[in-house]
Formats: sequence, structure tokens, C-alpha cells
Amino acid sequence: MNSVHDLGGVDGFGPVVREGNDASHHYPWEERLHAIHYLMGRTGVYNTDEFRFAKESMSPVHYLAASYYERTLFALVTKLAEKGLLSEEEVRARARQHPHNLDRDLARGATPPGELQRFFPLRRNLPRVSVGTPARFGPGARVLTRNLNPKGHTRLPRYARGRRGVVDRVHGPQAFADTRAHGLGDQPQYLYSVRFDGRELWGEHADPKSVVHLDLWESYLEPLLD
Repeated sequence: MNSVHDLGGVDGFGPVVREGNDASHHYPWEERLHAIHYLMGRTGVYNTDEFRFAKESMSPVHYLAASYYERTLFALVTKLAEKGLLSEEEVRARARQHPHNLDRDLARGATPPGELQRFFPLRRNLPRVSVGTPARFGPGARVLTRNLNPKGHTRLPRYARGRRGVVDRVHGPQAFADTRAHGLGDQPQYLYSVRFDGRELWGEHADPKSVVHLDLWESYLEPLLD
């Protein structure tokens, strides 16, 4: 995330409104899309980081106007086209054959919360990876996040760049999202849970009791010497 997609800590979007029914899907097409995305991931057609980067390739205006599942559909079509499994025109042709009927979907309603997840669990174990060197940081180490501005995908959010934190936990080696997103392999690094004081991130007007934990890879961090 290094563009409009990096919305953490950005003002001006209004309050987060929690819907009363907590439904994870509003229309049946969203449920079907969720299932297709899950199955494509399971077959290894693309990995999670590639898929996230595909979402980030949307134009800023399109991204901000789209719903979550519209972004998912865009990324799915983008990745399947990149992999040579279908073309965008094939998708458009099929869409013309089956025009979306919003009134019908509203009448049918969405799958009850958790029902789809019963068949398609969202979380699965990541492949085991190893690193031939010991972790650079241990619990309690004071660190400074690097001020990175890469052109591609990164999991270091903008609001946490150049900030001081403390390593809370060493997760161990994990595949590096920044390289996996671009087909450059796992290139594993140690992953850490880093604790930040709210005022370090948001300034003196932040709640003095607020704390944020972020999972960050080793190349994002530098030792804090002062």
C-alpha cells in the first residue's frame, strides 16, 4: 500500500457505520465471488499478496468509489487475465448474458453471517519457511520503522513510517509479502509484532492510553540507538 489505497489514519471519510445484521455479504453475487476467489487461491493460481497488489492497481477514483466486492471482482479478473486463464472481454460478454438484478438480490437477502465461512474458511496456515540467520531483534528491542516509499506493494502502512516502537513478539520467519506480490518468490524474513504508542503515531492529541500493534518484517525496521 503506497497510494490512495493506504487509508489507515486518513481523515475525511466520515464515521464507520456498523450494520445491524452484521452480514458479511449483501447480495448473492458477492457470496459467489467470495467462493470463486477462495477456490482460485486454493489452486495456487495466485497468492494473497499478488491479489492485494491487483486491488491496488485500480485507479484512485475507481478504488474509492467501489465497494469491497467490486474491488475483489476487479482484482480477480485482473489476475486471471494476467495468468492467461481468461480475457476481460470474456468476462464482459458473460456479464451481458446475465445482467445483474439488484432488486432480485435485495429480495433474496444475503447468506446468514458465518454460513459461507462454514464451507470456505477464511484463514489457512501459511507455508513453513526458514531463514539461515538468527532474528535481528528480540522482545523488548526498541526499533524505528524505515521511511519507505516503494512503487510496488508493501505491508508497512504510511502512518507508521519513521515511527518508534518496541518489539512485543517475534513471530519467526514468514514469506515476504513485498516480493510475493510481484512473483519474486517468498524471500522469507523474520516477522515481528511491534507495539506503538498512540501518540507516536497520531500526535499529542491522541488518547494517551492507546496502543497499536503491527506485524512488520525485519527489513522495515532499524535499531533505535538513542
